[in-house]
Amino acid sequence: MQPITDLDVLVRQLSPRLDPERYAYAAPPRSQMLDALSPIAVFEEAEGRSVIAPLKRLNDQGIEPVFICRRIILEVNSALEAVGLTAAVSQALAEAGVSANVVAALHHDHVFVPEDRAGEALSVLKRLSDRKSA
Repeated sequence: MQPITDLDVLVRQLSPRLDPERYAYAAPPRSQMLDALSPIAVFEEAEGRSVIAPLKRLNDQGIEPVFICRRIILEVNSALEAVGLTAAVSQALAEAGVSANVVAALHHDHVFVPEDRAGEALSVLKRLSDRKSA
């Protein structure tokens, strides 16, 4: 399937899905073997390594979580060059007072929200998509 660039289509077809896994952002030492953490995202920054990994894996390795969260997968096949999807999602969540950390991958966007606000965030994104579909 061809990735979508049209913002109206992207929002209409958002199809947000809550991942049942609990995740966390963490800063493991560079010497940490990443395989043991099963990270879904790794960023090498000047200040050190940042990962998003299953909370259980971080706990098992004795790595302190910095931000415990849940992932909402936007099932729409969004193109990396699409303009406005991150802004639309972030704005809807911001209006609801929910922080959002969006990570784009090749096929989908992934929104990491505070664990205790995950259900609310999912509802907000479903309403956003429903409004565009109406």
